[in-house]
Amino acid sequence: MGSTADKVSGKANELAGKAKQGVGKATGSHETQAKGASQEAKGDAQQAKGHIKDAAKSAVGKS
Repeated sequence: MGSTADKVSGKANELAGKAKQGVGKATGSHETQAKGASQEAKGDAQQAKGHIKDAAKSAVGKS
């Protein structure tokens, strides 16, 4: 998966996780809140992976 795809997938997971947390909070479901937090963290990690790939490409291009 390319850096852009990682960042897009990561953002989607982050937003879906935040939405799940909101639903969990509204319904009083701690399980849904936890699943949302987990999905948000996964999204953050995917985005970071994309940024790292971009930095690596940039560093290689400057050599």
